[in-house]
Amino acid sequence: MKQMEMLSRSHTPLLSNAYINFHSRTNRFKYRPSFIVSASRTNGEGLERRITRKRRKQESIPMRVNLKAPFLEKIFNILDSAITEFLDPPLHFSVDPAKILLGNCAPVDELIPTECKVVYGTIPSCLSGVYLRNGPNPQFPPNGPHHYLDGDGMVHCIRISHGRATFCSRYVKTNKYVFENQVGSHAVPNVIGGMHGLGPFIARATLFAARVLFSGFDIGKGIGVANTSLALLGGKLYALCESDIPYAIKIKDDGDIITLGHHDFNGSLSMNMTAHPKIDPTTKEAFAFRYWTTRPYLTYFRFDAEGNKQPDVPINSMKHSSLTHDLAITQKYAIICDIQVRACPMNLVRGEPLVGVDPNKVPRIGVLPRYAADESNMKWFEVPGFNIFHAVNAWDETDEEGGEVVVLVAPNIVSVEHFFERAVGQIHGSMEKVRVHLGTGVVSRHIMSTKNLEFPVINPAYIGKKNKYVYAAIFSDQTPSETRMMRASGVVKLDVTTSEEEHEGLNECTMASRMYEDNCFGGEPFFIERDPENPCSEEDDGYVVSYVHDESSGESRFLVMDARSPTLEVVAAVKLPQRVPYGLHGIFIRENDLYNL
Repeated sequence: MKQMEMLSRSHTPLLSNAYINFHSRTNRFKYRPSFIVSASRTNGEGLERRITRKRRKQESIPMRVNLKAPFLEKIFNILDSAITEFLDPPLHFSVDPAKILLGNCAPVDELIPTECKVVYGTIPSCLSGVYLRNGPNPQFPPNGPHHYLDGDGMVHCIRISHGRATFCSRYVKTNKYVFENQVGSHAVPNVIGGMHGLGPFIARATLFAARVLFSGFDIGKGIGVANTSLALLGGKLYALCESDIPYAIKIKDDGDIITLGHHDFNGSLSMNMTAHPKIDPTTKEAFAFRYWTTRPYLTYFRFDAEGNKQPDVPINSMKHSSLTHDLAITQKYAIICDIQVRACPMNLVRGEPLVGVDPNKVPRIGVLPRYAADESNMKWFEVPGFNIFHAVNAWDETDEEGGEVVVLVAPNIVSVEHFFERAVGQIHGSMEKVRVHLGTGVVSRHIMSTKNLEFPVINPAYIGKKNKYVYAAIFSDQTPSETRMMRASGVVKLDVTTSEEEHEGLNECTMASRMYEDNCFGGEPFFIERDPENPCSEEDDGYVVSYVHDESSGESRFLVMDARSPTLEVVAAVKLPQRVPYGLHGIFIRENDLYNL
């Protein structure tokens, strides 16, 4: 297989979205190596393309591709290509890198801390700190089927101090990343895209076993990509992905990102964990779980305020596997959803993807006392058609007879069929509020918005308590399907305390919204309180931030929006020194908290 010539970009903004990536030579996924071309406009009619070799400084990363790969690694790559050519079924759009890794879903290089220009307004002083957002960014072109979520984790960080901003992009230096960087190619099988059919699976597993044997890859340190989210546990910052244990990272004073390494919490976390632990804002405890393809299909656990993991609580009452991605907490309970999307090894035997949908399974909501030592007091409630990927929030209430009620707010996937065959922007999620009466078993559901919403966030101070406002990314159904990967066209603010009667049965509780400019798209919004130390602050007294990319100019910006404005008015915009690909979840850490990490 031809080696990829590295054509990297300078640290000046890209002026166009003319990125040439992962070219396909045939419909059967024979492609040329990835070339990324920056383009500048010479006039109104054409683009002048220029290809430049990056001038790398000592502090920058080494070349991504090892042009002198060992002979054995070249043999491995040939065999990998043969598996793709002769064993893989024709590539579906969702796992074809020639279609997935295009435009602003194409990977970018690492970028050292670089000063940014505030091009509109003024950054509020309360935003001093760092906003970080994680997301997939493949280090090398995949050798076969590749789902968007298979990419290596890259954290994009904007450091704000005294109204000035510095931007940095760094890979999470996972065990997989380091190994592939050494051998100079994609070597570790993709967890999602590469699991389709028994023949290709066995062939890739055998080839990977040979790599482990002859190339010195330490599989005991994991194969995860740490590409999904970021969380503070016990005063430490982690990059997370549910296929592995967390990676500890550190933010330097200049905004640079350092990977400290795999963290197993003193040996107490030997397997994977969710990328969405829920942090109680008062106690600072974290509540989490992991799912697996064999019994127990789900295991619940928690961390104390110091980050010490507590004993596992196996949930044996979950009878089938469930791709449970998120959980919610109240002051009393942990809320776990058992959905129809599942990972089933028997799918491979049938020539199907590992991850699929069980149409005969009835989704359930599980309610477990959050300090439970076992599952003896867990209660399950069937909720047909309720399949969620992200939970917004949950809280405790009482009904008219004084009975306990748990309220859960989450975007429900309206049509869950072919879940992993679609991009997030192609899966319609309607915001729902579900009330579970623990005593009677009655479950009621209320649609709060029929807009296609995902990546919901709230004021973090209200996690586990009744909240009023939800901010979510809007995905437009009008966007062409092949260019809709992860692209949000705007942000919406909902009032989830309104009843059906109050908004006259229109299934809308929208309080404010902002649609981005033409051909501009973003991802997850994030809410930042103006003054978290003020007990009298209103819930929505703060700002909503997000990275937004202009696909016409190729320029990315960091937007700051007034959360209380009826139009989510933009109060500041920062022009970023390089493109920020569409990604997943983020976190904000205040200046004072940075010094305690």
